[in-house]
Amino acid sequence: MSEQILRCSAEQQFQQELDALIAAETYPVPEGWRMSPRSVLTYIMGGKAGDQVITPKYMGDRRIVEICIATLVTDRALLLIGEPGTAKSWLSEHLTAAINGNSTRVIQGTAGTTEEQIRYSWNYAMLLAKGPSFDSLVKSPVYQAMETGTIARIEEISRCASEVQDALISILSEKRISIPELSQEVAAKKGFSVIATANTRDKGVNEMSSALKRRFNIVVLPTPADIQTEVEIVTTRVAQMADSFQLHAALPSQSAVERVVTIFRELRQGQTMDGKYKLKPTSGVLSSAEAISLLINSMALAGSFGSGSVTEEDLASALQGAIVKDEAKDQAAWTEYLENVMRKRGADYAALYAACREQNG
Repeated sequence: MSEQILRCSAEQQFQQELDALIAAETYPVPEGWRMSPRSVLTYIMGGKAGDQVITPKYMGDRRIVEICIATLVTDRALLLIGEPGTAKSWLSEHLTAAINGNSTRVIQGTAGTTEEQIRYSWNYAMLLAKGPSFDSLVKSPVYQAMETGTIARIEEISRCASEVQDALISILSEKRISIPELSQEVAAKKGFSVIATANTRDKGVNEMSSALKRRFNIVVLPTPADIQTEVEIVTTRVAQMADSFQLHAALPSQSAVERVVTIFRELRQGQTMDGKYKLKPTSGVLSSAEAISLLINSMALAGSFGSGSVTEEDLASALQGAIVKDEAKDQAAWTEYLENVMRKRGADYAALYAACREQNG
């Protein structure tokens, strides 16, 4: 049945690894957790559990992951901050999958998120028929996590209005939800916590109050430190996603991955890798996640309309769509990059340059 699901949750996709870690557990397990902090770290960073190979889910600073896990052992909530595409949601999902075996208690922060989505709402048909009761209560993911002593996730918390953010302050401080309509309070069980994510590009949209920030341990997820790490991340994720999508195309060559990552890093940083040439910034994010999507799209083109091997034309089409988001600004920046950087890089880039130039009009 799971083969028919477009995207399985982390606990479904990696169930075999999670089961192996639980079976091989030798360290103390915190109350409400399914495995020890050391086993959670192995699940995230990779390793072995008996004969089972544990694939790495996050390729980055091991100490950052240790801090995240140690935070969740205490009663502090965790806030992951970073640029788009730095795996905040990915890490949040896998942490909850390993700790609780359920990563689906999620609130997606938007301008339309209401306080009821943080606390609780009502089934109004039952409310009219029976009046206020626990049966007519619709529990939020945070409410459910408090009841079960597990972790709730809040994505893009800075996109929520200030009154919605304020609803979290008492919950994170008192570890209780008050239900005045029933003259009741729901107290959180041990193991309850919240993992929130925030995008640095959303700074100033709905600035988090200092009172709310104090309730979180804040961890900043950096962009990949070097090109080798980013190439490894992109290569691994493309292979995983291509297998699930059945794209009928061969994986892009290592050279193709390296060229895409190089282009993204240079445009993202506003200069060439050697620092000799300054570049105009583009409006797009150009993160590792965007590079992964670009290569998957190239494979889809090759598998659906080509020979099954990713060509320079496939890469060029995907690059054009990924980089030129704002026609006026981005096209000028992309044209400058093509003529002043890519054209001068010789044989390795010659075919890709020609295909990109044709796509760029």
